[in-house]
Amino acid sequence: MSAVGTFCDRCGAPAGEGDHARCVRERALEPPRFCPECARRMVVQVDPFGWTARCSRHGERTS
Repeated sequence: MSAVGTFCDRCGAPAGEGDHARCVRERALEPPRFCPECARRMVVQVDPFGWTARCSRHGERTS
């Protein structure tokens, strides 16, 4: 996975279950959508310079 955590930051499923090859490919072009620590949907803002993703429990991640 591109982000270290318990959950896939692209689909929200447990990182150890299933095949996340598609998620890894898509994450190369898009910001994370789910928090890798708790699988909550994050608030994502994309601008010309990068992205910001915020989890209500675990804070902010940036590109």
